[in-house]
Amino acid sequence: MTEERKQRLAQAIALRQNNLTVILENVHDSRNVSAVMRTCDAIGIKEIFILNTDIGLHKVWGRKSSGSAWKWLTIHQFTDVITCVNAVRERYDQLFATHLASDAVSVYDINFTERVALVFGNEHKGVSESLLQHCDGNFIIPQVGMVQSLNISVACAITLYEAFRQKDQAGHYSTQQLSDAEANALMQQWSRKKKHYSK
Repeated sequence: MTEERKQRLAQAIALRQNNLTVILENVHDSRNVSAVMRTCDAIGIKEIFILNTDIGLHKVWGRKSSGSAWKWLTIHQFTDVITCVNAVRERYDQLFATHLASDAVSVYDINFTERVALVFGNEHKGVSESLLQHCDGNFIIPQVGMVQSLNISVACAITLYEAFRQKDQAGHYSTQQLSDAEANALMQQWSRKKKHYSK
C-alpha cells in the first residue's frame, strides 16, 4: 500500500461517526439503497442496517448509484424486525422513523448530537407498523408543495446533511469518534479493499 493511499484511508477513518446510522426497511430498488449508501459514506457514517422482511436479502448494490460506497460501509442485513432492532439498540439510544403522524416533529428539531438511528421505509408503504412500534418518535421533512413526499434517497440525503450540520457544529468531526481499536480494525479491513475506491 502506498503512503498516499494509507493517509487517505486514515483521514476517512478519523472522521467516521459511530453515533449515527440508517435503517432501511424493505426498500425494493437497489439503486435507492445504493444512493443512500453514497450519502452515508459522504458524511462519515460507519455502518447501516438493512431490514428486508418481504423481499429477501440484497445480493448486489447499484454500482453507478453507489459510487462503490458500499465498500466503505459496514452493512448489517436482517430479515426479522426484532433481531434488527435489538442489534441497533446495542449501539444507538434513539430510533426515529420518517412517518407522517400527529406526533411527528420536524427533522430540524431532532438532536443529532446524540446516538441516533434513522428509519426509512418502503418506497410505497413507508415504515411498517411492526417497526414503528419500536421507534422512539417520528419525524418529517417540512414541505410546502402539492406532493407531500420525497424519493427515499433524497429524503435520506436531506436528513443526513442536517445531522452533518449539527454534528459538525458540535465538534464531532474535529476529534476521532471511533475508539483506537475500532479505527485499527477498520484500517485493516479497508486495507484489503481493491485500489479503485474513487470510482
